[in-house]
Amino acid sequence: MTLQNEMTPQKELVPDKTDMGTKVATAGGVLGALAMTSCCILPLVLFSLGVTSAWIGRLGALYQYKWFFFAFAGASLIYGFWKVYKPAGQDCADGAVCARPANKIFMKISLWSATTIIMAALVFPYVTPYFLGY
Repeated sequence: MTLQNEMTPQKELVPDKTDMGTKVATAGGVLGALAMTSCCILPLVLFSLGVTSAWIGRLGALYQYKWFFFAFAGASLIYGFWKVYKPAGQDCADGAVCARPANKIFMKISLWSATTIIMAALVFPYVTPYFLGY
């Protein structure tokens, strides 16, 4: 029985080339979403959690860079969604075992969460006056 296992040729593992691009795009989208919330939503969340400091007030100065953060986050999300949802063609050689791509479910959840956070950050300054009554 062991003789047959030794005689069986080992299959070569071929790594997925698109895996790193998906991870980088997802990380860029999440970081861009966090950067978008740094001017408006992040100080509110920090205050509600009991974190107070003088530097929290300075986060409002990042509001002028909001559209740069949005452009970065949007480009990262578009690329990430393209990498995750595009049809994957198998470029495996005959007799090779293709490596399992990155956990697509985690990537999809991360991308959709970042998209939700970005949409909330875009809408927040416009709907806040209605909730606060001024």
